[in-house]
Amino acid sequence: MHHQVTRSTDAAGATSLVIEVDGRLLPIGNNIVAVGRNYHDHASEQNVAPPETPLLFAKLASSRIACGDEIMWNPAVATLVDYEAELGVVIGRVTSRVSVDEAMESVLGYCNVNDVTARDLQRSDSQWLRGKSHTTFCPVGPVVVTADEIPDPQALRISCTVNGEVRQDATTADMIFPIAEVIAYVSEVVTLLPGDLICTGTPGGVGMHRTPPQLLADGDEVVVEVEGLGRLVNRCRHLP
Repeated sequence: MHHQVTRSTDAAGATSLVIEVDGRLLPIGNNIVAVGRNYHDHASEQNVAPPETPLLFAKLASSRIACGDEIMWNPAVATLVDYEAELGVVIGRVTSRVSVDEAMESVLGYCNVNDVTARDLQRSDSQWLRGKSHTTFCPVGPVVVTADEIPDPQALRISCTVNGEVRQDATTADMIFPIAEVIAYVSEVVTLLPGDLICTGTPGGVGMHRTPPQLLADGDEVVVEVEGLGRLVNRCRHLP
């Protein structure tokens, strides 16, 4: 089943992303756990060894936007803004200390994610909060496709184009830590809740590590596609 990702605004003006499941609205990404350097070719393009355990970080919920929304940043604060096409995993039930063998039973479905990153802030700060969690730096959608429609999430083509030019083109089979291992690892210390989003890492081809670097600019159109999950399309804008 395909659940459309839409925006919902509460009485206080706070905006969230939701899908409708069994007649109720399920917020997507109230908690966002991301995995860094989780593709062999992404580690290779950085000239670093693959990590021995999943490299985890969080993105703030306020970074979420939907398909068609604008990715925005202040060029006086961040200048090296990059795309990262990722397979998103949406959790469907309360999950704590789950085994690798049982981890996939916790998955509601999958979606496209763009883990937009300000590389200059990521490198200058000792933590990744500012580089990863700008408001609008986590586009999600356009749909969440239920797990029963994706027989093997470790065999999906994943790509990113910028203004129609292919920048990333890979397969989720290249993940260092597959989805089940990531869920089990996270759930050792974090209780995952329905609607929580796990961003499973990006393949090689990110703008910062191209020769020469190709970062995002005002007006660029970024499209992330994971096989079977539609097209996540967002345009970049500088804040005034």
